[in-house]
Amino acid sequence: MAGALPQGSDAVPQPGAGLFSPVDGPPTPESGLTGETITLRVFKGQPGGEMGYATHEVPEVTGMVVLDAVHWVQRNQDSDLACRWNCKAGKCGSCSAEVNGRPVLMCKTRIDTLPRGPVTVQPMKSFPLIKDLVTDVSRNYETNKLIPPFTAAPDDGTPWRIQQMDIDRLYEYRRCIECFLCQDVCHVNRTHDLSARFFGPRFFVRVASLEMHPKDILDRRDLLHDQGGLGYCNITKCCTEVCPEDIHITDNAIIPLKERVADAHWDPVQWVARKLRGSSAKTGERAADK
Repeated sequence: MAGALPQGSDAVPQPGAGLFSPVDGPPTPESGLTGETITLRVFKGQPGGEMGYATHEVPEVTGMVVLDAVHWVQRNQDSDLACRWNCKAGKCGSCSAEVNGRPVLMCKTRIDTLPRGPVTVQPMKSFPLIKDLVTDVSRNYETNKLIPPFTAAPDDGTPWRIQQMDIDRLYEYRRCIECFLCQDVCHVNRTHDLSARFFGPRFFVRVASLEMHPKDILDRRDLLHDQGGLGYCNITKCCTEVCPEDIHITDNAIIPLKERVADAHWDPVQWVARKLRGSSAKTGERAADK
């Protein structure tokens, strides 16, 4: 859910809805109020206008997550605060933001796990700002279009048989919810702004899910080397650290792809083999011409 949420919008949690409902009065077991307040610093602004942080005092509720606190602010103090969210269950990947400087899903970040003191919420740094906590992540979908889809060999009438170990490996890649936290934290995008020449961790995971599928017949190694900018990654593992689905992005996707690209471009044995295959093909063509 993106864009400014008007006052009275159904998108703003109403009393009795969800984990956290604003309740007036003293703390009681029924209300869940702890009697403490949270100082929430939320980024406000949009390109071309004033930008800064607004501070709110939010009543703390047992088990409260950052998204609950943002919803309380929307309902009680700032109905114009823009925030993208959908499932509130850690599965849609919509509520990505940076809490105390760390890229996280707001719906999975409990207040009681954060250091005591002000909680700062800001939009993802690596993407263009739209408004408040909402950023433009559309470039990810354009990148996805550059990757050739799954392509199997022509059907030979026999059933597909895939080893369980291959299924397990592919399932890890399929857990991605496209929250784009890995894209946000990656220093190639975040510090060096090379997104035009770099697919990023999320799409290396996607390519790995295709390249390592035993029934896929395409070779995407040149794409990774040229357009994908795989060589820019220096495997700091920051993408793995922020992944809410615990995908081992570096170890199980990026490093295996780097090895495959290295085989294709720099392995001397394979270089000789390619040359021999090329020479054999040309000899066959000349023989056919005669």
